[in-house]
Amino acid sequence: MREAHPLDHLVLPVASIGLARERLGKLGFTVAADAAHPFGTENACIFFADKTYLEPLGVASPGAYEAATQAGNAFTARDQAFRFRCGDNGLSAIVLGTADAERDHIRFVAGRLSGGEMLQFERPMKMPDGSQTTAAFRLAFAADLRAPDFFLFTCQRINPLPSDRRALETHANGVVGITEIVLKASEPKAFAGFLKRASSATEAREDALGISLDAGNARISVLSPDGMHAYFDLATTGTDRGLRGAAIVFAVADLAVTEAHLAANGITYTRKNNRILVRAASGQGALFAFEEKR
Repeated sequence: MREAHPLDHLVLPVASIGLARERLGKLGFTVAADAAHPFGTENACIFFADKTYLEPLGVASPGAYEAATQAGNAFTARDQAFRFRCGDNGLSAIVLGTADAERDHIRFVAGRLSGGEMLQFERPMKMPDGSQTTAAFRLAFAADLRAPDFFLFTCQRINPLPSDRRALETHANGVVGITEIVLKASEPKAFAGFLKRASSATEAREDALGISLDAGNARISVLSPDGMHAYFDLATTGTDRGLRGAAIVFAVADLAVTEAHLAANGITYTRKNNRILVRAASGQGALFAFEEKR
């Protein structure tokens, strides 16, 4: 039996990398240097000690972005579709780690989960010490036609990068990792099969408010409107029956440190269920929840 693919990172479309850097910096995150993709997008990632990360994603070159989309690049095509339907801020994709993206792609195609052709690319990357290296990736995409505003892909690193990035993994807000990714849907159970097969999770647990799956190093949850209100004080509107990214739960060493930083930077927040909640804003496409590491 295959082990569940672990969480690698999350894709957060933003209107501009500069705006995201400002917002995420105020929230207490250390943001890495800007990095460009060869197909017109750019990012400025936030790395955590648990080896997961956030990828705020902007469009640096509209011409290259459009050309890549027209040529069948699944990554830019799905980002473009997300921005058209949902706007320039959000949580559009969960990315899982893999040792063999090609095998994943074959599995996705066979299971009728494929979200497009595989993508392989490389880009220069600046390390904390100022040195340059080349990062290379191979991606395999999975999607559900009932959920046009969300997708999932596995990411294989072709050449391992230096593992020592402690300077980037230290954050003023005390965050050490991601514990849960929260999606919302009017019918959470409808997406249990897709998420389970795409992630290779062994089971999907169900309750009155939604479903959850174990991705090994993090939990993936899909909550109903009642669940979003109960756990995060978020009211969901509209009649969209698809799947949408809604919240990210971070583990922190000391919640008092997190709260002090947010207050000092004028960030509006609330407390609920032993968590600090910060609503989504420009440059921050999902609700951020902070809880003490158990």
